Amino acid sequence: MAKMVHIVHELMQEWMEEERCRMEQNRAQRRAYRARMEMLAAYSFEGGVRYASLNMAVPLLRRYFAGEDTRPNFRLSKASITSLLQLLNQERCHGWGPTIEVLVLLFWLASGASYRVVSRAFDMPRTTVHNVVHRVCGCVVVAMPRVIRLPSTAEGQREVSEGFARLARHGAFARAMGAIDSCHVRIKSPGEPHGQDYFNRKLFHSIQLQAVCDHAGRFIDVFVGYPGSVHDTRVLRHSPLFQSAAYPPPDTFLLGDGGYPCLLRPISLITPYKNPLRGVAQQRFNAHHARARSVIERAFGMMKTRWRSIFFCALEVDVSFVPDVIVCCTMLHNVCLGNDDVLPVDEEDPEEPVGGEDHGKTSSGGALRDSIADQLSALQCLPLDMIIVDKL
Repeated sequence: MAKMVHIVHELMQEWMEEERCRMEQNRAQRRAYRARMEMLAAYSFEGGVRYASLNMAVPLLRRYFAGEDTRPNFRLSKASITSLLQLLNQERCHGWGPTIEVLVLLFWLASGASYRVVSRAFDMPRTTVHNVVHRVCGCVVVAMPRVIRLPSTAEGQREVSEGFARLARHGAFARAMGAIDSCHVRIKSPGEPHGQDYFNRKLFHSIQLQAVCDHAGRFIDVFVGYPGSVHDTRVLRHSPLFQSAAYPPPDTFLLGDGGYPCLLRPISLITPYKNPLRGVAQQRFNAHHARARSVIERAFGMMKTRWRSIFFCALEVDVSFVPDVIVCCTMLHNVCLGNDDVLPVDEEDPEEPVGGEDHGKTSSGGALRDSIADQLSALQCLPLDMIIVDKL
């Protein structure tokens, strides 16, 4: 009998210990729930709608709402973040709120950290961080045409042409309407059966970004998604810019490096003369061409400096999501330029262009290039304020 009582006593002790642990877990869950509810109760947005709060226990949010410099954590100034919020214009009365969700996306882009690390930084569930990043990134992509767009007005085109004339330091380049180039964005290997398609000539897996920028380094056209093994020329030929032939306008041209063919139709694309150069005229043309075209390299440099974790490390996301992330970075680049939010550019060695399989078949722009070279020989370099640009 005594032995049975002892056994019952031990069972009761075990049950009580399990019940105590269960109650402790419930209390911890209730504390976490109250913390989230406090975050959703105290922060009010415009219009008096109260649906998200600032959790002062989160250092990242405390620094942002205290007016401290946001660039160390989010890589954007406060003015740029405000412009982005106005651009997205997410009016909702539920969820975490547009401000906090945009900050989550920016911190994820700036740090290159995993969703788990970001969830700890913001005291959010990991699944919530994943959903926020994908949703807000999708909203940014939808808003992209309002930020990355081709100059359509005569005044805007004239501003671009005059800007390239100043960059080239010669009026012969007053018909340049943009500079085009591409860069490789590292990704993790997508695996078989298509993993080898993404393995590029630099011996890493990547997705290509083709971009056109204006004289100020703002992106005016982007095309993302081709695997790294595809040559720049083929990417160009399959891009909407080439297929539609809507830009540049007639009697104007884009500037590209030696990796592209020199074209006149369907779009006008002028590239430098290839070595060996023949005479001083070709040397002079290449020098002025390089001054004007280098703006696209500086634009890539500014974007890569801001989002180092995206462009210098392999993106640890599904390959189908990579184009959205890249487009998001290009749009944020334009938003920052619009707010004079510029970071010092890391100097990089320029890439050597690689010839494509179409070079021998497409040299229709050679006559136009020779004409510009003749103008360079006939005209003297003028002071910037004396460069006369014909109306387009």
